[in-house]
Amino acid sequence: MYRMTFLNLALAILFSCFLASCSKPPSALEKVLLRNELVVLTRIDPTTYITDEFGAHGFEYELASLFAKHLGVGIRFTLPEQFHHLLQITDGHEADFSAAGLTVTPEREQTLRFTQPYYAVTQQLIYHYRTRRPKTIQRLNDSFFEVLAGTSHAENLRQLKKKSPELSWVESYDTNVSELLSMVNDNLLDYTIADSNQFQMARSQFPQLNAAFDISKPEHIAWAFPKSIDSSLYDEAVKFLSILKEAGTLEQLQDKHFGYSKHLNYVSICTFRQHAQTRLPQLREFFHLSAKKYNIDWKLLAAVAYQESHWNKHAVSPTGVRGIMMLTRATAKQMKVADRLDPVQSIDGGAHYLKTRTYKIPKRIAEPDRTWMALASYNIGLGHLEDARVITQTQGADPDKWIDVKQRLPLLSQRKWYKKTKYGYARGKEPVTYVENIRQYVKMLGQLEPSTDNSKPIDINGYHALEISPHAL
Repeated sequence: MYRMTFLNLALAILFSCFLASCSKPPSALEKVLLRNELVVLTRIDPTTYITDEFGAHGFEYELASLFAKHLGVGIRFTLPEQFHHLLQITDGHEADFSAAGLTVTPEREQTLRFTQPYYAVTQQLIYHYRTRRPKTIQRLNDSFFEVLAGTSHAENLRQLKKKSPELSWVESYDTNVSELLSMVNDNLLDYTIADSNQFQMARSQFPQLNAAFDISKPEHIAWAFPKSIDSSLYDEAVKFLSILKEAGTLEQLQDKHFGYSKHLNYVSICTFRQHAQTRLPQLREFFHLSAKKYNIDWKLLAAVAYQESHWNKHAVSPTGVRGIMMLTRATAKQMKVADRLDPVQSIDGGAHYLKTRTYKIPKRIAEPDRTWMALASYNIGLGHLEDARVITQTQGADPDKWIDVKQRLPLLSQRKWYKKTKYGYARGKEPVTYVENIRQYVKMLGQLEPSTDNSKPIDINGYHALEISPHAL
């Protein structure tokens, strides 16, 4: 609908220009439609835009791509040499706007026009656990303290320095937040500052880093447009973001990219990384073989196995499930697994069973929600998952969206709700934690071992754009 509308508008613009000899220059929105391309300024960061073997992905990448789809045009991302160049966008700039996880600050609002915010972060002081944890920001004057120049971090420190003149730090232009975090991890720096979502995503890679405290109140993140009399493209972006918020798509995007990385603590992350070095090498070949056989991402299969048994082939629970994939006797029989303690048989049986769970999920449910629900049913059973989906629909939410269903699964342990369901009581919090942990394990496996096989990559970390129903746009 919108694609056709904007195409008609572009044709009308061309026709009007022909009649009027193009005496009036096209607006910012009309320029995008005429060139058939949205040009977006962004930056390399796990929270915004990154590229790997799956191509480009990230929260800002996906959000801006949805805007281009809304306009019915293509999209091109440009990367500045330094962070502060993101803030120097003007009417004459090649890019139409900046989508780079930018914080809205009074100083920036003097030269930029921001859309309504789409999420909030706090600035956090990051330190290595072997470094003495500072109690206040004022005690950092004798430390190796470095932040990224041009950021709201540096801007905030300048405000803090007015009250604490002894505060000192270094601002670096030729770096990024990820590199600064790596330097703290390697004890080359004592401290740096990162946004809360940046540190949240970096914890799996740098488990020895901690956040000492917040140095700011929650700050809003938004798209930045040049200040101009022409607000046509800006107005369309504001309209688009409002539509996505009302449809629940913004919340879904945030959960897809950031929601899963809050569950594991320091000990859990360190234990995983240790087991990845000691236990995974003996099992990796079996994961690859079964993943290829059932067309599953091997990292997803390995992550499920780790959640089930910590890759312990001799694992046995008090309830009788056992082996790498912790199969019940009934499931093993159904999957034709003769010896549950045999890693080859167990992994093959678990992969087969996971595939059958995926087939049971309605085909209309798009990825990644389809995978999340298949995993939840692997843990709690398809019947209880369906009960939660019914409750979700009863409450007016979307039973085909994991972000809505996972909020209702815990209700299955409350008598008020489970007495109304077909399958009764269930420990509904467990499948939520189960799925979120697996998502984090997949991410960490991707950091430790990039994909080298041809098995199908499951959309679990935001590799592909969300499928939004046409009426929502």
